[in-house]
Amino acid sequence: MSTDVLSSDSHEERKIGATREVFRQVTRDVAWVAESPKPPKAWYAALAVSVSALLLGVYCVTVLFQRGIGVWGNSNTVGWAWDITNFVFWIGIGHAGTLISAVLFLTRQSWRTSINRAAEAMTIFAVSAAGIFPIIHTGRPWFAWWMIPHPNDMGMWPQFRSPLMWDVFAISTYAITSILFWFMGMVPDLATFRDRSTSKIKQAIYGILALGWRGSARQWHRYERAYLILAALSTPLVFSVHSVVSFDFATSQLPGWHTTIFPPYFVAGAIFSGFAMVLTLMVPARYLFNLKHIIKDSHIEAMCKIIIATGLMVGLAYGIEFFIAGYSGNLYEQFTFINRMFGPYWWAYFAMVSCNVLIPQFFWFKKCRTNPYIIIILCIFVNIGMWFERFVIIGTSLVRSFLPSSWAMYSPTFYDIGTFIGSFGLFLTMFLLFFRYLPVIAIAEVKGVQPEAHAGKAH
Repeated sequence: MSTDVLSSDSHEERKIGATREVFRQVTRDVAWVAESPKPPKAWYAALAVSVSALLLGVYCVTVLFQRGIGVWGNSNTVGWAWDITNFVFWIGIGHAGTLISAVLFLTRQSWRTSINRAAEAMTIFAVSAAGIFPIIHTGRPWFAWWMIPHPNDMGMWPQFRSPLMWDVFAISTYAITSILFWFMGMVPDLATFRDRSTSKIKQAIYGILALGWRGSARQWHRYERAYLILAALSTPLVFSVHSVVSFDFATSQLPGWHTTIFPPYFVAGAIFSGFAMVLTLMVPARYLFNLKHIIKDSHIEAMCKIIIATGLMVGLAYGIEFFIAGYSGNLYEQFTFINRMFGPYWWAYFAMVSCNVLIPQFFWFKKCRTNPYIIIILCIFVNIGMWFERFVIIGTSLVRSFLPSSWAMYSPTFYDIGTFIGSFGLFLTMFLLFFRYLPVIAIAEVKGVQPEAHAGKAH
């Protein structure tokens, strides 16, 4: 055998060995978060804060069940207040996960692979937090099962013409599909955790969750087909779920709500706030858990650019709302929007505009898109602004209705605030536990987009 052939074979072996080492390193970097006996102290501190917030929320909801929704600041005039505001806010937060996972997967955006798993988990946890508020808002949550259409001896059926019933079906479908999509994507990585575990308990748990995955060619073929189908099913949900939520307002006759712009406006705002929340959580996590080489600066920058785009859409929607109110000639509609800007809740309106229109403009500058501290601060302000947007739509439209005799003011009580804080506690507790015990990065997908995974592209 010639020397050239021998050197060529050894060169190929070195390349294969280097590729395998790159893949092993990705596995080690992601798995150590779950395998390390002690996570960083910051994780324990964050968990302590989130569990404390969750316990406060549990206490407030317990008092609510005992005394009724009169413990809130709601009234006959302002029947929807912080409860529905929080519901719409959390549904919006959950939008980025499905967009990153499904839409960007179908459009073959490789940068999604480092963040899609955490974004999918965030979707499920946000929907869980959102689902609490409509149920407890009814005042009799133990009757919530009547919203499900089922044969019963009382002949009672849901009112299918009500947008509130559309919410039940849209959000439950969204939650089920998101859970399936999230779990399906984790199966190969759960098998990796199973094979690496040294604890028999972990081997058993990860083994059950891995569904007998062995990584055969047939399993990969069926997995990829199923994942593609779920992505195709999830994509319409990105646009339909928050559109249905917007119908709670748009199909009413109340000034400030009765407008056809709400469905696209709500979807853009949901993606806007969802990406801001993903960055708020993932930027600190990539530093705490040494994932900077997997969640790269280019990925963070791409998400900042999406925030700019959706922020401009939201700003345009604000302007169109005012134009429609003025152009319509409807005195009630015009008064509602003037009242939003100059009425008793003017501070909420200007907080909304400042956080959602002005602050995202900083992302036009590369220094802001690459500085983690600036990114976190700006994203927190974006989410504050998006909460104020939902409050402005709901609160200011209700406090000044058609007749001055029915005007009222709304002020949140301790139980309003405590329940809202508790929803954050639930969301963050679930996210921190997910980060600790499950593959937070899609190991198999990250390997698939590495240059070493494609012939002729490795260096």
